[in-house]
Amino acid sequence: MPVFDIGAFFTIAIVFLVSAAETTGATTAVCTGALGRDIKIEELQGSLAVDGFSSTISGCFGCLPLTSFSQNVGLVTMTGVINRFTILMGALILILSSLFPPLGAFFNSLPQPVLGGCTVMMFGSIMYEGMKMLKDCAFNERTMIIVSLAFCIGVGLTQTDGSLFAAFPSAVGDIFNGNAVAGVFVVSLLLSLVLPEEKAA
Repeated sequence: MPVFDIGAFFTIAIVFLVSAAETTGATTAVCTGALGRDIKIEELQGSLAVDGFSSTISGCFGCLPLTSFSQNVGLVTMTGVINRFTILMGALILILSSLFPPLGAFFNSLPQPVLGGCTVMMFGSIMYEGMKMLKDCAFNERTMIIVSLAFCIGVGLTQTDGSLFAAFPSAVGDIFNGNAVAGVFVVSLLLSLVLPEEKAA
């Protein structure tokens, strides 16, 4: 008989909130980097709806919630190519590579230094787009505390091993162990709610 585990439900819900935060950041960065404008509320709603739909489908097969590929933000920013046909062709190539091993082996034969160089450039451009979005914030003590603690804790979580979360429930370790996005999301959200905003004079 199917069993409803309330603990597993809340664990997956937290994972999806982290995934939704990453999707929001990635979609915003694509609009500001490739289109040169702020994101529209309809675009944000659409990206979150698709993210939720795909995560629902993956949950039916026993998988964790899916997340957007932030690496694509750097790729789109560098090339300036942002249209559905190109994305559709890329998706079809990935599907065909998984169905036909020779095609997958061809892409797997690409030299690692080439892939590594592209990866470094793409992740660097993601950081650049993040700094561009930060410049629109009001730089004060509150922003400094939120940004600095979120960055440091997020980077620190990527350098830890499983022993750091040994005293916590296993679900906590599964979510935060080595996951910078989860750490940054939780820390920045809590600090934004706890730290009082300065009143305008």
